[in-house]
Amino acid sequence: MYVVTVKFTLAEGAAETFMGFMRTQAQNSLELEAGCHQFDVCTDPNDARAVFLYELYSDEAAFQVHLTSDHFKRFDADVADLVAEKQVACYHLDTPDRG
Repeated sequence: MYVVTVKFTLAEGAAETFMGFMRTQAQNSLELEAGCHQFDVCTDPNDARAVFLYELYSDEAAFQVHLTSDHFKRFDADVADLVAEKQVACYHLDTPDRG
């Protein structure tokens, strides 16, 4: 499995608008992408500008499908002015199958 984490720092006053786009993006990813197994959106209760994503894909190829999807491209364009900083990290899940 392929793990992607994203840390967003939002522009001042952008949290409510961003989260509307973000919730739609998470739902679209899970519903429209067979290779997307988990898409968790986490917020910091002490900082409305901090948003953390934990995404789980079948493999790196499934994540590339995500990046080229119409819904991701639309989301990325919609939030461009709402994000002050974005950090993406990718990992391979290395735990025993709990199947």
